[in-house]
Amino acid sequence: MEIEYLEPIIATSKSGNENLEFDNSPVGYTLQDFWRWSLSDILSNASRGRFAEFIVGTAIDLQIENLRNEWDAYDLSTKDGIKIEIKSASYIQSWKQSKFSAISFSIKAVTHMDNKITMLRSEVKRHADIYVFCLLKHKEQKTIDPLKLEQWEFYILPTCKLDNYKRSKSSITLTSLQKLTENITYQQLKKNIYTAFEEQKQSFVS
Repeated sequence: MEIEYLEPIIATSKSGNENLEFDNSPVGYTLQDFWRWSLSDILSNASRGRFAEFIVGTAIDLQIENLRNEWDAYDLSTKDGIKIEIKSASYIQSWKQSKFSAISFSIKAVTHMDNKITMLRSEVKRHADIYVFCLLKHKEQKTIDPLKLEQWEFYILPTCKLDNYKRSKSSITLTSLQKLTENITYQQLKKNIYTAFEEQKQSFVS
């Protein structure tokens, strides 16, 4: 029996003022209420990862209307097509801690689900051109605030350097990362993304 696939549903940008309704009548809550309820804790692992993507997006002139695609093989792309994978970590978590978290980032090569052809791509690889590692470096619980971008530092690597990284194929520690590149500030992100992409292109030439 031949399987008939349904076309993917394309999400549309929302304002947050949309009402939850029952039989066409508002029930007293809006989409913004859901966002506030579910995403206000941007220090938590799940929310912080997406927030880190947003931070990098703002540095490369993210268009809010181009919605985040859960199924993309990479997290972001610039207007001229640089594919970016973003990883985040923090010393301080939203749960009770006896010590700071050890910092490491996933660099695992993966397959991904293509929602346009409804199948897993067979090739296991790193699909992005560059990786941006976002570290919430602040170490004071009382004053930590992921919205304050000076509390973050960033490390950028072309994917070729990770492909040649011998110590581990699945993760990289902060110490190892610092041997490969220097930390930068939010204001340096855009320039260094393009610099890393040029290095990535040169790796194919050589």
